[in-house]
Parts: sequence; structure tokens; C-alpha cells
Amino acid sequence: MPTPHIEAKKGSISDIVIMPGDPKRVEFIKDNYLTDAEVINEVRGELGVTGYYKGRRITVFSSGMGIPSMGIYSHELFTEYEVKTIIRIGSAGSYIEDLKVKDLFLATSAFSTSNYAVSYTGSSESIVYSDKELNSLIESVAKEKGINLQSGTCHSTDSFYTETLDFNKLKEEEGCKCVEMESFSLFLNASVLGKKATSLLTISDSFVSKDILSSEEREKGFTSMIELALEVASRL
Repeated sequence: MPTPHIEAKKGSISDIVIMPGDPKRVEFIKDNYLTDAEVINEVRGELGVTGYYKGRRITVFSSGMGIPSMGIYSHELFTEYEVKTIIRIGSAGSYIEDLKVKDLFLATSAFSTSNYAVSYTGSSESIVYSDKELNSLIESVAKEKGINLQSGTCHSTDSFYTETLDFNKLKEEEGCKCVEMESFSLFLNASVLGKKATSLLTISDSFVSKDILSSEEREKGFTSMIELALEVASRL
């Protein structure tokens, strides 16, 4: 049965899902990387497609923006469509000088002051972790392909616009190296439900420099991240 947010039929979604936030990025992957791709969801404008990459059946599904949206879609994919693994691919803002625009970052954990954990599980945890085995495979493939991949903790924020952000404090006290808006709920859902998840992020702007990517570059210019995620998915 479809869910309130996903119209896909049972069996139309792979057990491995690559999850950008932007539906246009799903369309870009469909048109440039997948074969025999079929659209399996368009509800609320969140695009889902299932196709093949190097013979592996893969679904690419947009999560929308923010912890709550990722929380909804990843939960329904895990619980209603028997998805085993989700790899988020998205953008992030750097908190440190060593992470520059266009660099790739693997989020091994996510810190957040969101109340998502309280609402979802009743716990007050502020840091959650991605899957170590999945991360190890990503690091191995990146090394094999000569991709410079940094890793560590990301900050998952509820507010894109804020007047209270102290990124130096987050960097120093929580070890956050960059900021995005979705990984916390994805990692928590996967942990609770016994699934695997991680986040591959491309640095699109910086809090320590003036460098920034355009909206078109965000949509179409993340090829290294996309290709790394697809290669990893093809080996699962």
C-alpha cells in the first residue's frame, strides 16, 4: 500500500536508495547515469526513480529539505518498502579552513539541537552515528578512485537562517566540521530501525571564506559525489 507521502507500489523501490534533497538532482541522475529508469513517485513534488547502474537496481529519491522531511521519507522507505540502505547525497557549509568548496565530506556522525530525537524515541541524544561498515566501503572506493574524501561530524540544523549561530563553538565543543539539515533524522531512523545509512556531502559554501556555488552548480555540479555514491551502491 502507498503511504501518505509515497505513491510507489510495493516492489518498485530497490533495497538501496540514494537520497538527494533536491528532486532536480534526482532527475539529473536519472538522465545521466541510470538505465531503464522509471518514475515511481511524484507526490508533493518529491521525485523517485528506480533504474540500473552497472547492473545493480537502485532507487534515487528526493528527501526534501530539513530534519522533519528526511525523517518522514526515510522512515517510510525503511518500514514500508523494505529499504535496507540509504545514502544521502547533499550539500553542506564548511566550518573549517581545511574543508573547501567542492570538497567531499563523509558524515560519520551528526550533531543537532533539534527535538527530533525526543519526539521520535523519547531520548535526549544530540549526536547520532552513520553506519561504520557502509562508511568503510565508501572510504575504500574513494581511495581506489583517487577521490579526496574527508570525514567527521556534521551539524544538522533546524534553521537555515539564524541570528544565533556560533559555528566556532560548534566546531570547538562538538567537533562539527560542516553544517547541513538532514543527516540527524536519517541516522537516528536507521539506528532505531536496524538499517544502514550515511551522508556524502559536497561543500557548497563556507563560513570561513567567501567561496560559494551557484544554484545551477548545486544541481548539476556534484558529479564526484554522485558517481561515488552510485559506485558504492552498485557494490552492495
